[in-house]
Amino acid sequence: MPHRTESVQSSSTTKDVEIGVGKVFLVGAGPGDPGLLTLRGHECLQRADIVLFDGLASEELLEYAPQAECVSVGKHGQIPIWSQANINDKIVSLARQGKQVVRLKGGDPAVFARTAEELDVLIAEKIPFEVIPGITAALAAASYVGIPITHRHHASAVALITGQQQTGEEPQQLDWDALARFPGTIVFYMGVTTVGEWTAKLIAAGKSASTPAAIVRRCTWSDQAVVRCSLGEVAEHLTPSTKMRPPVIVIIGAVAALGEDFDWFSTRPLHGCGVLVTRTAGQSDGLVQALRQLGAEVFQQPVFTVSHPLDCSELEEALGLLLQKRFAGITFSSANGVNGLLKFVFDRGHDARLFAGLRLAAVGQATAKQLTHYGLRCDILPAADAEQDAAALLSALAATVQGQTWLVTTTNRSGGYLQRGLAAAGALVHECRCYETAAVLELKPAIIAALHAGRIDFVTVSSSFVAQATHVLLGQALAGDLGLIQPIALSRGIAEKLEQLKWPAPHIAHEHSDSALVAAITTAWESLRRP
Repeated sequence: MPHRTESVQSSSTTKDVEIGVGKVFLVGAGPGDPGLLTLRGHECLQRADIVLFDGLASEELLEYAPQAECVSVGKHGQIPIWSQANINDKIVSLARQGKQVVRLKGGDPAVFARTAEELDVLIAEKIPFEVIPGITAALAAASYVGIPITHRHHASAVALITGQQQTGEEPQQLDWDALARFPGTIVFYMGVTTVGEWTAKLIAAGKSASTPAAIVRRCTWSDQAVVRCSLGEVAEHLTPSTKMRPPVIVIIGAVAALGEDFDWFSTRPLHGCGVLVTRTAGQSDGLVQALRQLGAEVFQQPVFTVSHPLDCSELEEALGLLLQKRFAGITFSSANGVNGLLKFVFDRGHDARLFAGLRLAAVGQATAKQLTHYGLRCDILPAADAEQDAAALLSALAATVQGQTWLVTTTNRSGGYLQRGLAAAGALVHECRCYETAAVLELKPAIIAALHAGRIDFVTVSSSFVAQATHVLLGQALAGDLGLIQPIALSRGIAEKLEQLKWPAPHIAHEHSDSALVAAITTAWESLRRP
């Protein structure tokens, strides 16, 4: 049966759109920092069936679309790069299949992003679409570099210029005389490979070679780099021998001499520092946010997966005993253990009242905090100056458990230390496997690329299992050469495991918390930068 059509509103123009086709969202990813994505862009990614993303769009944004197939349509300096015609054909084909398609573009779709070509095709094919703006690099530079591209005393106008002309047709000719006389700020995009040509033409047209200029590479990324110079010096800073490779914008005008006093971005304590966070998704948000606020570039790669036990008989038995009020207390050795038991109990129609009167013991602050998400408060923690591990938890419990029945939450990798210790202290111990873990077998391609590019300085290590798994994964990616990657241990016991692996941690968190881990990373980074 042929598709029916109905009249729908699309981009302020009424068209006949086939029922059953999908919709295309052209989303501006912003200049780099994933936190600069708009809320609407985030919504679109969450609903997408497929994401076609540019190389200039942060791949961290793909974490917002775990349900979607994500396809790179090309990165600068890599092949194959999709032609615009191929991208257009793919968008149309996917929409015809009823897909919700996000075309994720670096910066703003309306600024040198060839959006008009994609929109022309969508209109011709009667496919509904929406365009979601993003922050373009020239505007981001005002905030992240400290260069106000407009200024009441220096510039009341801005010109955005592309350093690349279209191929395969007659190039548009810039009026270089008019541009040289332009009474404001000029910003060149995509001008690295043609820098000698456009700077020479601008100077020949009358723009003074001494005009202030600023070269901004990877604006808003944690490794953002800025070179302040004059227009006549720009070309020598963008030769193949320099590190100022695309993506780059060049800001020309009086405002380019301003901003060093306004630079909050590059003065943050962890600016230029790359940190690999190895915790599972959902348990590292606070750590990631804290690191980014201090200026770090954060890479997220869980080194193990967490799943429900294949056999839930121990959970079923534990629930039955909880209903009979058989336990005096419960021990939790991780946030995953909390989630495993509590989610099982809550999914079966019970709530926090089932735990009334029980003593709840947690191995550390992070585990105790996880209990609060279920309306429960931890009663027993290791001493503040002790290691946050099973031995410290046993020390806190041993004198008070004689003759009591305790539920010990475990995983497939539990060693039995706590169970044996409680039994030796006179407790009756009931074990319950609440979750299972498995080592991740390979790193994400983006993480491997970052490792080889030298962008990762530190890796967080939050358990002995994480130490082992991370050592294996990074060793495979770097052919065993881990010398430039420093592990930061969450406890002294973890540091001992790293010593056994001959991968010593230069710094150890002073307590089992995100803030202590961040402090250890900050100290380690200061040590690296110190002459």
